[in-house]
Amino acid sequence: MQWPALMSTRRFKLKEGSVVPARALAAGDSGAGLRTDFHVDHDRLVFSSAFRRLGRKTQVHPLAPNDHTHNRLTHSVEVASVGRSLGNRVGAMLAASSRLPAGVTPFDIGAVVQVACLAHDIGNPPFGHTGEDALRDWFRAPRNALWLEPLSAAQRADIQTYEGNAHGLRTVASLELYVGEGGMRLTSAALGALVKYPWTSDTYPARGKFNVYRTELAMFEAVASELGLLRRGDTEWARHPLSYLMEAADDICYAILDLEDAVEIGMLDVTEFEEALGPLVEVEKAWPITDPRQRCSALRGSAVGKCVAEVADRCMAFERELLAGRFPARDLIEVCAPAVRDTVTGAKSLASQRIYRHRAKLVTEIAAYPCMGALLDILVPAAHALTTGKALTTREQLHLALIDGRIDASDGPYLAYMKILDYVGALTDNAAAALAREVSGLGIH
Repeated sequence: MQWPALMSTRRFKLKEGSVVPARALAAGDSGAGLRTDFHVDHDRLVFSSAFRRLGRKTQVHPLAPNDHTHNRLTHSVEVASVGRSLGNRVGAMLAASSRLPAGVTPFDIGAVVQVACLAHDIGNPPFGHTGEDALRDWFRAPRNALWLEPLSAAQRADIQTYEGNAHGLRTVASLELYVGEGGMRLTSAALGALVKYPWTSDTYPARGKFNVYRTELAMFEAVASELGLLRRGDTEWARHPLSYLMEAADDICYAILDLEDAVEIGMLDVTEFEEALGPLVEVEKAWPITDPRQRCSALRGSAVGKCVAEVADRCMAFERELLAGRFPARDLIEVCAPAVRDTVTGAKSLASQRIYRHRAKLVTEIAAYPCMGALLDILVPAAHALTTGKALTTREQLHLALIDGRIDASDGPYLAYMKILDYVGALTDNAAAALAREVSGLGIH
């Protein structure tokens, strides 16, 4: 893979069922040249309704009553800030070694990573990863197998495996702005950096996560070809090198900031937060800051800064392997110096032990299953009837009217179910909980 292709600004759209290049942006489209193509990507994301909804979606604590804890929106903005710093730093090092493509600045590298970071959680459903599992659980339940009978094996794998990463690509490439015609039509570089798992659901469960549903496969094939991503199979490619920076920014933020949130709501003591960051911020422990919130903020800022410097250096040290699609580790954090690697992995371990299994969090997560199930219980059977030629009952007509008639008889079951997952996955935590309560009859006054 080569940097000139990997930084492609080409955009794609769907026209009469085929993926074709979209019109290049003229100077007037970007404010008389005051915005680069990547700034346009940024603005399209920030002003999308899907991005705005992240403000009421779970990061760690569902329906958290504390205004200072993170939601998916604040998390995404902070990840984007760290990602931009990582990209700028790597871009500067590429420029210093004369390996930056002509016409590309270090800030362009930072902007691409920033865009990918802004979009990295845009496909997450209500209640975070528990919401993902609840949607999968419903479609995998033996009692619901009859609804999947008309589907091919590949289609069934998509429907039974709601994946926030894949729905993120679907959101930006199909569901927002130019709906069904290329979505936001982001640059190829930004889409490549966004896709952390460039393969389809065929590999599930052996490979776990994936990024490409069958609905976006043709679009991603065009993007991968434009970027020169190495092909590893019919529906699998090597990762874009900048996707590793997006991933590292996310890891840094959620490892450290999940603990900071835990201090904020009383799950951890500030001294435990200090001990977790000890390998990185030993000197800063002597700071004369006594207010717990300010102390956590200072410690977090120092730790993140040191992580950024180390990850960028490691990215450059492994540049050749990244470009060859032969990176030897799971992620960039794994090849960092022990102080960074152990702090990030230790913070994740502490969060797993003390936060993710906390009773207050468990109760809400358990409730996510009947909540998601209540919505699928009424929507999927009605969609199945409509798309398999059966006469709809009055009740089924009401159920489909709930999602504004977006499903058509000609869609077929697969696309109809994808549209249901689009609808349910787009709901905020509050909206999903309220709607499930209302359709159950318990919300009637």
